[in-house]
Amino acid sequence: MNTGFYFDERCLWHTTGEHVIVAPVGGYLQPPSGAGHAENPETKRRLKNLVEVSGLGDQLSWRKAQPLSRAEMERIHTPAYLDLFKRLSDCTGGNAGHYSPFGHGSFEIAALSAGLVKQAVSDVWHREVNNAYVVSRPPGHHCLPDASMGFCLLANIPLALEALRAEVGPVRAAVVDWDVHHGNGTEACFYDRDDTLTISLHQENCFPADKGGAADRGRGRGEGFNLNIPLLPGGGHQAYLDAFAMLVEPALRAFQPQIIVVASGLDANAFDPLARMQALVGTYREMSRRIKGVAGELCGGRLLAAHEGGYSEGYVPFCGLAVIEEFAGHRTPVQDPFEEILRSQQPTADFVAFQRARLGQQAANLGFRPGA
Repeated sequence: MNTGFYFDERCLWHTTGEHVIVAPVGGYLQPPSGAGHAENPETKRRLKNLVEVSGLGDQLSWRKAQPLSRAEMERIHTPAYLDLFKRLSDCTGGNAGHYSPFGHGSFEIAALSAGLVKQAVSDVWHREVNNAYVVSRPPGHHCLPDASMGFCLLANIPLALEALRAEVGPVRAAVVDWDVHHGNGTEACFYDRDDTLTISLHQENCFPADKGGAADRGRGRGEGFNLNIPLLPGGGHQAYLDAFAMLVEPALRAFQPQIIVVASGLDANAFDPLARMQALVGTYREMSRRIKGVAGELCGGRLLAAHEGGYSEGYVPFCGLAVIEEFAGHRTPVQDPFEEILRSQQPTADFVAFQRARLGQQAANLGFRPGA
């Protein structure tokens, strides 16, 4: 057994149409000469290419999957939403929600993206692989049960977990979302349930601007099973390490999951155009090392990551490679080519102390003790 790498070129053929970053071309927005929309194939394709040329791919188990069926989609999504999505996809595309444009055929591609995550969850659970990384596109963590949102067209991780439960029965699952934007879709899918712990580390008031508050802890049976960790813009490397030590790891130990799924957005990086968190390749490497250690301690190593956001073509591949290297336990010769300059741009000691105090207060309010 080794680390599974789930990839299908067809997922990179999903198109968001002609946009400039996130706005449609028109008016004073000149058509771009390059990729255009922030959510384009290049970050994921370059990650896959770096995995290959670095030699890491030789250490991985490359895998594919079947698309999700309509019945499987309806475990999370409403028929009305799926009907609208399918109808638009069969024509010229459109938008079935908020900031989530797509083109012809994206319904089938989204079904394949979700199918890759479903297969990875199943393979990790049944120990076909030690752990897994899924290059899932379109992403999923913003998608609501009844609408698409934030480039996300199906709720990939919730759908995969519900498929596993349909197969094997009740499962205690934890989702750790380190995408820079709040994982509101995953939160919405499980907000009133106690079988899934949802944890989101995100830049405060980034996207969606009205979601992700620390006070949002779940509802009904789900009270206490949702944990939002809003981080101040510019928090950098240390903010994520402090959040892990003070909140993420204690929450996981309290919940005792049987499987951990990471919503692996790589858009907290210092070059990302849609956020301002200043994370480094080393940030993702350290978070991956820690989550792998916790998975080994709590759930026999059952761990996988599904790719979410990340919009810097030049830096995302290095961040993703670090995650996969840690999962696989294999270092390549690849080094972060931007580390020196980005280290010099990390926040001051006073800022780090202020952010740490905020996290410490949130941990104290929850009764968490780091390392407990």
